[in-house]
This record gives sequence, C-alpha cells and structure tokens, in this order.
Amino acid sequence: MPGSDSTIIRNANLVDGTGSPARQADIAFANGVITEVGPAGSLGTAHASRVIDADGRLVTPGWVDVHTHYDAQATWDPWLTPSSWHGVTTVVMGNCGVGFAPAAPDRHDWLIALMEGVEDIPGAAMTEGITWGWESFEEYLNVLESTPHVLDFGTQMPHGALRAYVMGERGAANEPATADDITAMSRMVESAMRAGALGFSTSRTPLHRSRDGELVPGTHADHDELLGIAEALRRMGYGVFQFAP
Repeated sequence: MPGSDSTIIRNANLVDGTGSPARQADIAFANGVITEVGPAGSLGTAHASRVIDADGRLVTPGWVDVHTHYDAQATWDPWLTPSSWHGVTTVVMGNCGVGFAPAAPDRHDWLIALMEGVEDIPGAAMTEGITWGWESFEEYLNVLESTPHVLDFGTQMPHGALRAYVMGERGAANEPATADDITAMSRMVESAMRAGALGFSTSRTPLHRSRDGELVPGTHADHDELLGIAEALRRMGYGVFQFAP
C-alpha cells in the first residue's frame, strides 16, 4: 500500500518503454522513485499525499533527445528549457560539428558566431550567458558537471571547435590539415572520451554556416583527416562518430 509520502497517478494510459502495448494503470512513487504499478483503480489512495487523475493522458518514461544544441545554455540554465517542459529527461549535445570546447580565449566570439549561424541561436544571449570557465574539453565537462541540472546530458567533441583550436586560423578557414594536425586532433578526441565525451561530430553540409556565411570548419575535410580522428574511437573501442551529411 502506498505510504503517506507517496504520489499516485491514477487511470493513466501507461506506455512503459518495453515495447508492450499501452495499458490503463495506476502508478505510485515516493521521493522520485516508482514504488508500485498496478491496473487502473487498483492502488488505494487513502494514505497518499497527492493523487493525480490522468484519465485520457499518457504516462511515459522520460524522452531522450539525441540531437540538441544546448552546448551554451547548459552552462547557465539548470532547467534546459524548453526540453524539460515536454518530458525530455536526457539530451545529447555537441552535434553537427559545433560547440564550445575546446575553446582558446581568443576564439570565444568566433565560436558564438559559428553556433548562431548554424542553429539560429541569438548570439547576444550566448554572449551574455556563457560562463567561459574552461579551455579544454575536459574542463568544459567539469563545468557542466558542477552546474546543477534537472536533465541528464551527454556531449560530443565538435569538429569545428577542435579544428580551430588545433590549427588556428587555418582550421577555421577550412584549409587542409597536416599529418601533425590530424594526430593532435585524434589525441584530443581520445582524451575527451576518456573524460566522458560520447564521441565526435562533424558537418558535411553546405547549409551549415557561421553568422558571417563561412562554412563550418571540417566541411571539406578529406578522408585522411576524418579517418585519423576516427582512430581515437578505434583505440577506445567505443564511441559515436556523428555527422550531418
């Protein structure tokens, strides 16, 4: 029987995430933990602190959004709105080769302009909100970890930021990477993954451009560069290589 500190959701159309058909059910939880699930109308409510009638409504597990661009917002917004308003409980960032780590101090405005152009996120909002308490990708993860959030998240090493960090203006301008450049980028991806990155992302589409109209760094990267960076994933034995075609 649910205790006095529990919440009961009654008569819900429950989709449990197992692939089974939706069913009518009652769900009890306390202190953020589901304690009981039963057929609709089966859980007593006399001792519950709160009862929610979900007749005609869905109850589902939290949604995992595998393609977001909260890379900047995650440094200042614990709620990661609007996703948290709509049932999302996990997000993946660092997509499309754009993000904010690694970040040389003289590249902050450039990274903001790149994200603004690709994702139409207002640059003024990012300039005002980003904390910039990092340079390396590992330091970026530490900043995210130390910031309270209501959602879980994972992030990838973005090709644009990585190329500009390792190659400077040559990387930002989409010039070819040298063998030494490729080795350095591959090692940095491996280091990022050891720190907790999900993998690496890049963009190949001419639709992705900075605020000034420049292509995302890496758009024309040759196969040697991409395969060399992918070697980091092979060495690790896991990881995502995400690209926007």
